[in-house]
Amino acid sequence: MSNIATAERVSLEKSDNYVFQRSALAYHHAATIVGGDILEIGTGMGYGVEIVSPKATRYISIDKQLPQEILQLENVEYYDMEVPPIGFENCSFDSVVSFQVIEHIEEDMEFVREVARVLRPGGKFVVSTPNAPMSLTRNPWHVREYNADELRNLLECNFSKVEAYGVVGNEKIMDYYAKNRASVRKITRFDILDMQHRLPRRLLQIPYDLLNRLNRRSLHKKNTELTDSITMADYSVVPYVDGLQCFDLFFVAEK
Repeated sequence: MSNIATAERVSLEKSDNYVFQRSALAYHHAATIVGGDILEIGTGMGYGVEIVSPKATRYISIDKQLPQEILQLENVEYYDMEVPPIGFENCSFDSVVSFQVIEHIEEDMEFVREVARVLRPGGKFVVSTPNAPMSLTRNPWHVREYNADELRNLLECNFSKVEAYGVVGNEKIMDYYAKNRASVRKITRFDILDMQHRLPRRLLQIPYDLLNRLNRRSLHKKNTELTDSITMADYSVVPYVDGLQCFDLFFVAEK
């Protein structure tokens, strides 16, 4: 199993294409919103840096575990840092972007307060996170998952304006989602005691990660043409309305 990479960090592996294209869209959309001094919380594999940093005067990317290979650009700096707190002075940034991170943070209210603190007046926080109603099973790597109202309420406690959007997919994406849902149900049908929700999440993280990776590879093998054909254009960022079937929540909060 040593060649099974964690599925929590989106990779360029072909079986990750469905998730990678959606993740890339978040960065491309953010690049139309942000500017000036930008802080990225959650470098991940680092592919977002190249997309957003051209919009920045100064771009700082932080992660509790930076990737071994990082893109070296003149206006980009990297720091190993766990949050919260965020180790920068008040009003240091014009924009903060953080994608698929907040669901991993125990103290989410403190995290949002810290983001607001390091932003300058009028600064924007662009954040994405999985939309809980679309999750197929419990993800034990996540402390929690949010619905739109929960995320909005969290942000409105510290920001003067909050705009809600969702990342949706076209028919091709929904076809893959249906196949993924069927595959996941084949696995979870053995969990007759619902142990995925009863056991402490840390006990489930490694088994979940292995099964998730193997499931993605199996889906790719069975549906190679579908998986490989997915592009960023198959996803869209649209205004959120109640009941929207979106895969990710994509919010923009202004200080």
